[in-house]
Amino acid sequence: MRILGIDSSGLVASVAVIDDDVLLGEFTTDYKKTHSTTLMPMLDQLIQMLGIPLSSIDAIAVAAGPGSFTGLRIGAATVKGLAYALSIPVIAVPTVDAIAYNLYGSRRLICPLMDARRQQAYSGLYRFSETNKFIVRKEQAPESIADIIERINIEDLPVTFLGDGVPVFKDFIEKNTTVDYDFAPAFCNRQRAGAVASLGRLYFDKEFYTSAEEFRPVYLRKSQAEREAEERKKAGSGAGGYNA
Repeated sequence: MRILGIDSSGLVASVAVIDDDVLLGEFTTDYKKTHSTTLMPMLDQLIQMLGIPLSSIDAIAVAAGPGSFTGLRIGAATVKGLAYALSIPVIAVPTVDAIAYNLYGSRRLICPLMDARRQQAYSGLYRFSETNKFIVRKEQAPESIADIIERINIEDLPVTFLGDGVPVFKDFIEKNTTVDYDFAPAFCNRQRAGAVASLGRLYFDKEFYTSAEEFRPVYLRKSQAEREAEERKKAGSGAGGYNA
């Protein structure tokens, strides 16, 4: 089965194609460019280099969220357009799950961290069993870094941190983590479409997929613009009530 993987949920833009258990190719960048200008050219170049037609793709696996609202929307629009044109299903892969899947085979607790601003991270806890079954110990959710580290300390297991939140929270992690910990190396510490596609294959086998029309990204919380608008509205209402 040939699956196209796409991840534009954060600063990383990544596309990959897997064919059963073989990664045919992957194009990943982590640079300050908007995904609207990079994602489709990366996909076009990858397909051309592989010498395969888009019509040979059986399904599209996408990092469905959480993450950057703009990035998720760009990814969703790209995926919906391709899936609709090719009449193939969409496999919505939780972003944090896919980041954790980068560490396939690890015997440590895995804690991805995506910077969600305001001392929060999109995070979850994961493990691989002795037979390498992927186990979600705690589903992805936005949490304060203090709560995340407190839970890890209670788990009392060696843990590996990864994700773009690591540089943001590294000082806090080093000062407050009481269990054995380390940080994933550069080649596997960010989003990768290869991991999205591989995990997507597992979800597809369990029939966890949808149509292009039904697919929606998963934001988990309101955008910063929406939150700021609500705060301004509350402040205005409060001022009005006081003056009255």
